[in-house]
Amino acid sequence: MYELSIQVNLSGLSFFVLNSTDATIEFLESVNFDKKQTPQNLLDQLIHSFNSIKELQKDFEKVTLIHDNELATLVPKPLFEETNLVDYLKFNTKILKTDFITYDNLQIADIMVVYVPLVNVNNFIFDRFGSFEYKHSATIVLNRVLTLEKNSKSPKMYLNIESSHFEIISIDNNHLKFYNRFYYQTKEDFIYYLLFTIEQLQLNPEEIPVVLMGSINKSDELYQIAYKYIRHVSLLPEESMRYSNDANTNHFTLLNSL
Repeated sequence: MYELSIQVNLSGLSFFVLNSTDATIEFLESVNFDKKQTPQNLLDQLIHSFNSIKELQKDFEKVTLIHDNELATLVPKPLFEETNLVDYLKFNTKILKTDFITYDNLQIADIMVVYVPLVNVNNFIFDRFGSFEYKHSATIVLNRVLTLEKNSKSPKMYLNIESSHFEIISIDNNHLKFYNRFYYQTKEDFIYYLLFTIEQLQLNPEEIPVVLMGSINKSDELYQIAYKYIRHVSLLPEESMRYSNDANTNHFTLLNSL
């Protein structure tokens, strides 16, 4: 029995095939693009992947599609109204009148994730597999981090690092205090956004534990510069992953999606 998770971003694609019989990773691969694609070009790349990668041609018991983009915002559930989706997004995201807007319900907190999915990709996945589940990457990341911190009382910061962007999640007493997504090109961009966020949240870089996960290891320049300016820096332990590969926490979002 196999399950498939697909993470789509205009900068790349990632695929995760899980053998659900014994909970092992059957296939895990990313395709990074040289430059951002249009939604149509992304779909063409996705179709090519399904036609050329034999591991994606299995019969899947479950298919999950992850929309990984900046076209999203968080809304406290008590303030959420389904009729106001456009209003939630329009202040911090450029959206078009023709955009389809949807939302996820965080399992572990009273928060809704409002976002714009790629409808052409949804349609392709439906045509190919029939019923499937789709959600925003923030939903997966936040659910997992809040689950890891459910018994913690002290503040902590998590960074989920991808090839061209990273997410900062600040938790205190099992409550989400801050979530945002930043794009970077250099290690200087990275440390600027991190230190600025710590300052704005009135945290102390000498005291706040910062946990790094995703596309990073101890030899990475992002880890090295974080270690230079922040006293308590660590990589996410492998045992904190639902599934892990090669004793690291790469593909944090993807590997926690099933």
